[in-house]
Amino acid sequence: MEEMTVPLDMRNDIREMEAAGVSRSEIARKPRLRRNTVAKYADMEDMSPAAPVVAERQHPAIDAYAEAIDSMLASDLGAPRKQRHTAKRIYDRIVEEHGYRGSYSSVQRYVRAWRRARTTGTGDGYLELERAPGAAQVDFGNFEADIAGERTHLRLLVLTLPHSNARYAVACRSQRSECMCAALSEIFGWIGRAPSVLVLDDATEAGRRVRGEVSESHPFSLFRAHYRAASRYCNPYSGNEKGSVESAVGLLGRNLLVPVPCVGSVAEPSALLHAGRDRLNEEGRARDGRATSAALAEDAASMHVLPGVPFDAVRWVSARADKRGTVTVDGRGYLAGPAWRSRELVVGLRADTVEILADRGRRVAMLPRAHGEGPTVRGPLSLVPALVARPRAFGESVIRRDMPAGLVRAIDALDAAGRRKALRAIGRASAPSGFAAACAAAQRVLEGGAHPGRRHRRRAGAKDRRGRTGLRGRGRPHGLRRLPEGR
Repeated sequence: MEEMTVPLDMRNDIREMEAAGVSRSEIARKPRLRRNTVAKYADMEDMSPAAPVVAERQHPAIDAYAEAIDSMLASDLGAPRKQRHTAKRIYDRIVEEHGYRGSYSSVQRYVRAWRRARTTGTGDGYLELERAPGAAQVDFGNFEADIAGERTHLRLLVLTLPHSNARYAVACRSQRSECMCAALSEIFGWIGRAPSVLVLDDATEAGRRVRGEVSESHPFSLFRAHYRAASRYCNPYSGNEKGSVESAVGLLGRNLLVPVPCVGSVAEPSALLHAGRDRLNEEGRARDGRATSAALAEDAASMHVLPGVPFDAVRWVSARADKRGTVTVDGRGYLAGPAWRSRELVVGLRADTVEILADRGRRVAMLPRAHGEGPTVRGPLSLVPALVARPRAFGESVIRRDMPAGLVRAIDALDAAGRRKALRAIGRASAPSGFAAACAAAQRVLEGGAHPGRRHRRRAGAKDRRGRTGLRGRGRPHGLRRLPEGR
């Protein structure tokens, strides 16, 4: 580097006076410089500007051990990454094997400089990439919401179109493949098109990377085939590979989910996101400076037309019911019913529901989907067949909490045969009318002094010519008959 003690103008004066024949002694007296300094600049042949780099310093404490350290680091070049020398390991070895008495920080600096001098890759730098129209990036984020007064952890699925910088998001309970496919189908419906390429990382449930090979989940592979979309997987720890969606996760969370949403159901955060993303997309700009809405037309032109049939995002698994008729999937129990105890059943897991099928596709139960640990998920209809077979168990059955109090008292007043008929009628009427409607109709019938018989054919809740209400389910019709006094 240039000496800061001798300004450039003074150096020029030295060389000009020396060229004019002034003696060096006289030159040194005028600016009061040392003769050695005058001689240095007078004899300098090259005055070209030098690079402003720090000259390498001597390290007497470590230089004596440089050969040993270089040998250890060179041997690491062919070793597995997790079996290479750290600076601490090198320090321990040269202390033990070579009697080093210097500091650990000196070893650290030497090792750092050695590795930097031999680095030929891009390191942590970034490359500017061209984003083709029609390609989408997908990633998950996390957020919390107060749902019906309870703080709940939710997942935020975000899809971006990097070419136009358009952003879309849906709230999910989980990032399981069926939940992700259902959320992506919803976003595709908003856009009106399906992306030609989906860029994801293997941290999602779409696929898993094992030894460099990605194995896609079966539901997601079917989902891609349904929409004719290709897929490309990135390193989950390299956010720059899908920087558009990485930044959108933070942007949407900060702008649309602050403060913590207070809602009544999981669907409401998605509605907030749907309304807010329109505003952000209107304000957004593509990389070339155009408005997002203008560049979005180019994205749409390169995307696929949606198929005429929506994709059913379901994951089918086989599970054996226990002695109570409960199947356990993803760590959560679902009640198929005691009638299906110890049977091999097929369970269809969707984002919001769980469908349980017996052999030959007969539907056993349709239950709400639950995530995480918790009590067994059950539906009252799952218990009706077992109670019809054992009507006296109604007195202690959990189905009582799903029925109106008046209906429970009316059924308690019946004998075993009457309970069996009432419960059978409720079960059959629930299929077309729903369990709540069937219970309301049964309560009116029983409180009116009658119970299901086998005479008249009427729909659940329908009235006859005398204004009486009856129950009818699928199969054999049920009418009404007057109860004896005192029953």
